[in-house]
Amino acid sequence: MAHQHTQRTHEQWLLDLTDIPTAAGREGLVVAWITAWVARRRNLVLTRDRAGNLFITQRRREQAGVARAPLFITAHLDHPAFVVLSVRAGEVELEFRGSVHDPYFENAPIEILGQRGRCSARIRSLDAKATPFKRVLATLDDDQATPLAGDIARFIFTEQPLPRIDGGLLRTYACDDLSAVAAALSAMDLLRVRTGMAHVGLLFTRAEEVGFVGALAACRARSIPKRARLVCLENSRSFPESPIGGGPIVRVGDKMSVFEPSLTNDIALLMAEHEKRKSGFKWQRKLMPGGTCEATAFSTYGYRSTCLCLPLGNYHNMVDIDDVLAGRRPAQVGPEFISVADFHGLIDMLVVCVEGLDSPTRPSLRGRMEELLQRNGHVLTE
Repeated sequence: MAHQHTQRTHEQWLLDLTDIPTAAGREGLVVAWITAWVARRRNLVLTRDRAGNLFITQRRREQAGVARAPLFITAHLDHPAFVVLSVRAGEVELEFRGSVHDPYFENAPIEILGQRGRCSARIRSLDAKATPFKRVLATLDDDQATPLAGDIARFIFTEQPLPRIDGGLLRTYACDDLSAVAAALSAMDLLRVRTGMAHVGLLFTRAEEVGFVGALAACRARSIPKRARLVCLENSRSFPESPIGGGPIVRVGDKMSVFEPSLTNDIALLMAEHEKRKSGFKWQRKLMPGGTCEATAFSTYGYRSTCLCLPLGNYHNMVDIDDVLAGRRPAQVGPEFISVADFHGLIDMLVVCVEGLDSPTRPSLRGRMEELLQRNGHVLTE
């Protein structure tokens, strides 16, 4: 019963967070939710660096004589979305901060969520070459509506209500990366009361969708301890070989780089051992070349970093991307979706790998190589 109650709590956080409007540079509503969450836990501390990235650390200290390198579970706070630039005579100009292919903007309905409430509009033109971000003009459905510059807007979907859990899937506005934020908080809520976990913290970055600039700013400012290890969480586009429902993924790389080998290998070995012990636990080990992850940014600046991810449907709210780009069907936006079982598996994966990485009895790849040499090395002397 306690386990079921904990899972329901984690699912509620998942529903809450993935419903919050957010955009690069406009992550304030998500930050407010996290700030309130931390305030209810006296043994956690929330700080911000100069770029506004969030660090959640523990008040307790490491045990005497123990010197573990800090370990941060990281996720980003934004999702591709529009930001209002100006409003005039029933027309709104917005810029789009993130990556969505041009056909998906055509005549697309959007909702604007801001200081004066909620209103809807429809895109009537796209300037795909505008810099630094694409721009659209949209016509307000109610010409009496008065959105303000700086308000966030997002696509409207025919599927309602959202967010919802149906048939084992979460369908919502922004799995990427708010479901990972929910998983990170859920794991921290379990780890903060366990012995030997005082070195574990969370890092939530801003503006990942426009070139992971929050993560880069943190690296440049050295707000992350140089000894730190970073386990980055992502939602990555699912492919046939990385199916939704197949379990959370130890991501070995992205389309730009391969992540830090020893950290990635250690986590994969821990997952292989966990799979043997826990009936029904599923996980995957994949490259996931559909995009670029913050682990690449962190490793470029010399940090030991790797990635765990959830396989994602309707990546960046784009339905049937390959068919649309090939001209086989018209573009349509839709809710992102993930497997709820994969979400719970990611929380489990985080707890297991964080507890196991510094264990003196954890499996190691070097140890397995030595075993092979010892067992079969006699053939070299025959």
